[in-house]
Amino acid sequence: MSIPIDQDYRLPLRVYMEDTDAGGIVYYVNYLKFMERARSEWLRQLGLDQQTLLDEGTQLVVYRLACHYAKPARLDDVLEISAHVIDIGRCRMTFEQQVWRGVELLCSATVEIACLSAERLRPKAWPASLKILTRAS
Repeated sequence: MSIPIDQDYRLPLRVYMEDTDAGGIVYYVNYLKFMERARSEWLRQLGLDQQTLLDEGTQLVVYRLACHYAKPARLDDVLEISAHVIDIGRCRMTFEQQVWRGVELLCSATVEIACLSAERLRPKAWPASLKILTRAS
């Protein structure tokens, strides 16, 4: 079985007090945490999780990140975080991610993930469990 990479994953999320600064606005680094959660839940949707990958000797790490903050999210906002794979290489995967409040785009990022040997912390090819991902034809 293969799973095409051009399908969006969306994670609903509410903003809590712990996500905000003293003014009730989401602290900038928390957008990256929201995106990390969406990528982790995307993996779970595929039947995988970070612990299983670690047990198999594989660690996924952020290699490169470019982020644009457009509008602030606030306390109690209901957000939707998207994760969309746009490219897969031998040991890297690139996501386009966005944070939405309804139809308003609040934040967007391109996130490049590297696949590493958990023991050596050196690049390694995707494990068989992630080779099910394919480009749609």
